[in-house]
Amino acid sequence: MLNILHMTTAVQQAASGVEIRGKSRSEYEPVLTSEAIQFVAMLQREFNTRREELLARREARKKRLDVGELPDFLSETKEIRDRDWTVAAIPADLTDRRVEITGPVDRKMIINALNSGASVANLIDAVRRTIELSTPSNTYRLNDKTATLVVRPRGWHLLEKHILVDGKPVSASLFDFALYFFHNAHELIRRGTGPYFYLPKMESHLEARLWNDVFVRAQRELGIPTGTIRATVLVETILAAFEMDEILWELRDHSSGLNCGRWDYIFSFIKKFRARQDFLMPDRALVTMDRHFLASYVDLLIKICHRRGIHAMGGMAAQIPIKNDEAANDAALAKVRADKEREVNAGHDGTWVAHPALVPIAKEIFDRKMPQANQIDRKRDEVRVAAADLLQIPEGPITEQGIRQNVNVGIQYVEAWLGGLGCVPLFNLMEDAATAEISRTQLWQWIHHGAITRKRYEQIRDEELKKIGDRPNLERAAAIFDRLTASDELADFLTIPAYEELLKLERSAASQAAHEPAESRLYAPEGGSSS
Repeated sequence: MLNILHMTTAVQQAASGVEIRGKSRSEYEPVLTSEAIQFVAMLQREFNTRREELLARREARKKRLDVGELPDFLSETKEIRDRDWTVAAIPADLTDRRVEITGPVDRKMIINALNSGASVANLIDAVRRTIELSTPSNTYRLNDKTATLVVRPRGWHLLEKHILVDGKPVSASLFDFALYFFHNAHELIRRGTGPYFYLPKMESHLEARLWNDVFVRAQRELGIPTGTIRATVLVETILAAFEMDEILWELRDHSSGLNCGRWDYIFSFIKKFRARQDFLMPDRALVTMDRHFLASYVDLLIKICHRRGIHAMGGMAAQIPIKNDEAANDAALAKVRADKEREVNAGHDGTWVAHPALVPIAKEIFDRKMPQANQIDRKRDEVRVAAADLLQIPEGPITEQGIRQNVNVGIQYVEAWLGGLGCVPLFNLMEDAATAEISRTQLWQWIHHGAITRKRYEQIRDEELKKIGDRPNLERAAAIFDRLTASDELADFLTIPAYEELLKLERSAASQAAHEPAESRLYAPEGGSSS
């Protein structure tokens, strides 16, 4: 258990039943105020039971899929799908979303993202335009005109174990949402924008309903009109693809559309049908957006969004600029261009990039093909997608190169994640948790169904570890990755066991610091702490 360090008396008194664990830092003080912690605790107490019930529904659904059930469009919500309705009117600063840049929340990334020319891009300082960073080589500040800020809280399945409410870890979703909303909602409104969010990893419209109820309660608590919050749902699970109309319906007063979260979607597809040998996937590199099951998902999402009067956002191309290799860089940028051309031609109203240098490329394509703010008026009435279209397995081989890439990328990503990095450039691609999840679930699937042997995996793993070389957390990362691929049951998320390892590292560091001579310790000023 982590020691409770420097929790202020104010937080203890104002937020009874709340326990803050972890090492304190001075920058936490303006965030973990007693009032903000009270707000977190209120939402946790009112909504966490429903969150846990919905997670139990996920487990029950998983068991049914394991014994052969296949998803389909819901008969009980057919009336919602058939009826004509639209979501609330679009806020002015979300009308044009042609290019969005996404990434981690370190100061340099945020400043570069907001300055990049993207239409949408953390967080208290960014909202108040006071964010800056000085390094030996440069000073980073915001331009006069910046992108609109959209924040992604963690998914319903995750916990924030540094904050306990009534003895239980707080929902990471509620924690992330509550702190950002509490500190920034009024300031955002004053500046002519609003509290905008991306909502990840949902598997049903009931999970969207829970988010909507959280929004209504939070707005009421802070005296903000219902509908001020706007949220774009990342459709990144195969089950959510069958409930897109229903998800928009549940969030209709707070919706800003849907997004094709392609990498998580592929990961979800592998994971949900893990028990079926007939759902075996080929090499990741062969699972491209022109495959029928992915093209069907894109077309259906666009049709549904445009029918409901809201944005259908494209996803992330994994390629990034390559320095010192002009030919390789040209090839990578050509793939980005082709991907963005595909999206705008399909009817998407905007797209994602992972690097500021890609913003001009994506923007030029969308400016040329979509001169208006969006193409919501393009209804795609010709689209007809059945359940079988969303479930069609792509054909292709499983190769040694594909196995090696999955092993190398998966282990390197976990190693970087343990070191605090959420996105890692590997082999000229931007790898994140979703692409690492594809790597490890494919390996599990291939081993579990006999496409490769455990012995062959271990041989390739050892060879790839030698190629990677010395890294601070490599041994831990390889052990985590091995447990995940060798397990009889496919774990739902690699970040959950990785998070436990991260907590062990924190405990070890705290224990070591506690045994140092007193004069060598550096204590932060008193205040709360967070992950």
